[in-house]
Amino acid sequence: MESNVKIYGKCRCCLTEGLHHDLMKATYFNGNREVYFEMILECFNVFLSTLCDARNLICESCVKRLREANIFRLMVLDAEGQLQAASQQNEFVTVTNLPEVPVMKHEDVVVKIEPEEVAVEQNFMETEYRDCGSDGSDVEAECRLASDEARLLARFPPANVRTLPTRNTLYELCPKYVIHLDMLQGKKVLAKDIQSLLNKGDSDEPLRTLANRKADYITDKNGHINNAAVILENSNVTAFKGKSRSGLPCFYCKEIFDNITSLRNHQKTHSKADIKTALKSHKTESLVVNVDIADLKCTVCDTNQKNLKDLKVHLIAAHAKKIYADFEERIVPFVVPEGNNFICQMCGFKYESFGSLERHMNMHFRNYICDSCGTGFVTYSRLRMHAKTMHVDGSFKCELCQKIYPSHQKLKSHVDTVHKCLKRFKCTKCPERFTDYFKRHQHLVETHGVPELEYKCNVCDKVYARRYMLSRHMKRDHLEERYFQCDICFHKCFARRDLESHMVKHNGARIFECSVCKKAYARKKTLTEHMRIHNNDRRFACAVCGLAFVQNCSLKGHMKTHHPEAMH
Repeated sequence: MESNVKIYGKCRCCLTEGLHHDLMKATYFNGNREVYFEMILECFNVFLSTLCDARNLICESCVKRLREANIFRLMVLDAEGQLQAASQQNEFVTVTNLPEVPVMKHEDVVVKIEPEEVAVEQNFMETEYRDCGSDGSDVEAECRLASDEARLLARFPPANVRTLPTRNTLYELCPKYVIHLDMLQGKKVLAKDIQSLLNKGDSDEPLRTLANRKADYITDKNGHINNAAVILENSNVTAFKGKSRSGLPCFYCKEIFDNITSLRNHQKTHSKADIKTALKSHKTESLVVNVDIADLKCTVCDTNQKNLKDLKVHLIAAHAKKIYADFEERIVPFVVPEGNNFICQMCGFKYESFGSLERHMNMHFRNYICDSCGTGFVTYSRLRMHAKTMHVDGSFKCELCQKIYPSHQKLKSHVDTVHKCLKRFKCTKCPERFTDYFKRHQHLVETHGVPELEYKCNVCDKVYARRYMLSRHMKRDHLEERYFQCDICFHKCFARRDLESHMVKHNGARIFECSVCKKAYARKKTLTEHMRIHNNDRRFACAVCGLAFVQNCSLKGHMKTHHPEAMH
């Protein structure tokens, strides 16, 4: 099995950023050991320098191309070895002193016909037609396919090369193989179906054909429907399509409910037929079922279950339910609270909204993975939407502010939020609306007394109001991630914005000028701090004597000089 350990960075071959393989480490693919650094050297005689500070990574797309090149290299070496071996055994006939023959021209193509080749081809075609018979036009047409074969056989001694079998001769040479072909005609056979047959084969009993084993073959859609239906029909889970601003929509019908209790009571009215009908109405690439697993139970024997995994094992072992393990998981577990305390049931992380939690669940159900950035998704439709919005090379300009966005969706979101000021987020306790979720939550905290969300760092006990701020803090301060390096010096930065701020030291022009004293600065932040002098903004006050200063550095100098004992 191939190693799944990947590192974020740039691919050494195509410079694509994302989660990539290490060039120097050995991995295993289909039982074969691979070291991509050595494969590049063997295939292309290119020695990648390891002295530069760049990571030695290679993306999945380049790995596939490298494998194809290596397979082609091995094929050429094998063919060369066979040709040399055949040459040493005198298997090739060398023809010398050939007589002059006419050259036949057909339009722009010049074809030179060898006399021996013509004679052999005529004799071979006459033999083939006598063997095929004249029982129908189809047989005659099939025999004509051997004309190119005769031209090929004319280059070798007739006694050493056997003719290729035709469809008619196959019935005598390998009758069981032809029967298999006839039975599989018009059927769709996938690689995993053949692998399943090999795994289930018995050494004492020959494998039965795919046509006779219809019970072992199931389409992707039917497999997903069966697995989801077994869970929904034999447990007390409450299925819903996704929590919206209006409420919780029932998975089986179009009704929307304000809370999970009302939805749970409503779904008792639906039958098992409604479950199958609702599952079949979804396409395979977008089929996903959100379920509330509070007080999870098996309805067959009324026993409590800890999670969906334990429920599946119980249904298979205790009640002999059929669940296909070859299909990826499409049922996503939640515990929908009455308030806004959304917690992941698999890792315990807390989120501000159900949408954030739902996006987070893609990390646990990585059924489809983006080749560019390594992000996982539950369904293929989500992966396709991600690729369109995040990895497209487009230029959509806003006609109002001239800003450019990579996709039409991001441009529309910008226009709706900034220029049209659409207030999409409605307060759940009053009619007031807001432009974004964070303003609505702040309103709930200040007006309706909802407790403010807090995300605590488990290393230094710092507290943040947003989860992404905690994640940024962990990467910057504790993990010390520095992927952006200056091209001029050895300075590394956590974010691209930090690198842009650093580059001002090398090539920054003083473009920010004070309107009062005409002093110029390279950074806008420095100009803002300078303006406090003209505004007499003394925001930094001494806690000992009360003296206030414009800049923090002035306060620190004052403390060192006059109150050194207070600094300890």
